[in-house]
Amino acid sequence: MRHIQPNYMHTYIPASEAVNLIQSGQRIFIQGAAATPQPLIEALIARAGELRDVEICHLHTEGDAPYSDEKYEAAFKINSFFIGANMRPHIGKLHAQYVPVFLSEIPALFRRDILPLDVALVHVSPPDKHGFCSLGVSVDVTRAAVEKAKKVIALVNPQMPRSHGDGIIHVSKINAMVWEDTPLFEHDFGKPSEEEMAIGRHVAGLVEDGSCLQMGIGGIPNAVLTCLHGFKHLGVHTEMFSDGIIPLVEKGVIDGSRKKLNPGKIVSSFVMGSRKLYDFVDDNPMIAMLDASYVNSTTNIYQNKQVVAINSAIEVDLSGQVCADSIGSRMYSGVGGQMDFIRGAALSKGGKPIIALGSATNKGVSKIVPTLKSGAGVVTTRAHVHYIATEYGVVDLYGKNLAQRAKALISIAHPDHRETLEREAYELFGKGW
Repeated sequence: MRHIQPNYMHTYIPASEAVNLIQSGQRIFIQGAAATPQPLIEALIARAGELRDVEICHLHTEGDAPYSDEKYEAAFKINSFFIGANMRPHIGKLHAQYVPVFLSEIPALFRRDILPLDVALVHVSPPDKHGFCSLGVSVDVTRAAVEKAKKVIALVNPQMPRSHGDGIIHVSKINAMVWEDTPLFEHDFGKPSEEEMAIGRHVAGLVEDGSCLQMGIGGIPNAVLTCLHGFKHLGVHTEMFSDGIIPLVEKGVIDGSRKKLNPGKIVSSFVMGSRKLYDFVDDNPMIAMLDASYVNSTTNIYQNKQVVAINSAIEVDLSGQVCADSIGSRMYSGVGGQMDFIRGAALSKGGKPIIALGSATNKGVSKIVPTLKSGAGVVTTRAHVHYIATEYGVVDLYGKNLAQRAKALISIAHPDHRETLEREAYELFGKGW
């Protein structure tokens, strides 16, 4: 039954009714990360028996992804632009596939009608007195999806923060609105380990006053941030961030005053973390949540000086090739924005592109390897790579030949694996390597 939410005087309908806008054979987009509209997904699954060949597109999503289960393969096909934990067991099967693409270029897939969208499922803040909602914590590629989708179904949630930037959407663009007061997905990344803190200290040694930071979320980025409290006038231009920047903003370490592009602003396209983080973003004019095609544009990134781009990897070979999206041929995550920022930082005046990773897995397997595993994807090429950091140090591969790279990388490999790597390097590069 339709009802009127008295506080905002807009018509809301149940999720079960809203998803009736979706028809067989259509392509739909689902907003991701902390903004994953789980009630709309659940309502969609309830219609699985009557739908056929609905293509679902998204970045990584939080919560359950029941549409990826094989029992629903007649109803749903998935094209994922980035693989989260909920999709890993299913990706690679006929009904669930990964699309290799730079994060900066995903909006163009929608805007240029390479992947025309019929319906977008989004998660927004309640409309203000002028009828404008906010995409809140996840603007990224969702802005483009909303622009191009023929129909938009919105989960309207008073717990979604109103963010400044590109994520503003008027109710006139929304075809069905579903009200639900529900907590956003949160993620506690915990205290960095000793290994992560060691990496963090090495990476922090490359930062200078006035640097502009790009970092992901997780133990290593948080460790780096905890080591930056003695710096001044740091800026942020990053595809995503978490709670770790809040103390640096509160202490005035991050002020963005030396940024050329968007001075004074923390630029990002999505955030993921605690409720404190979402409250920090809410109506904060210092935070600019912008379209991924802008944030991840190499041209925009390198306009800022001293860009320090911190990205991770699954393994790095002795020539400097970086695999960050797969374990062998098994897809694990995705290309994401790594190359956007590695190249942007390299072109930035005084910029430092960094790949940071532990020297070995939890099972003791070296992450610095003679050659990448068979089928492994090269996300950052040996020609693009610069700094590599582990808990044992940091080396700069830029300008080094293959033999010199091997020596440098072995010096920061886990000590248990250095002798083996030296023997392998001898086989690869011959005497005098």
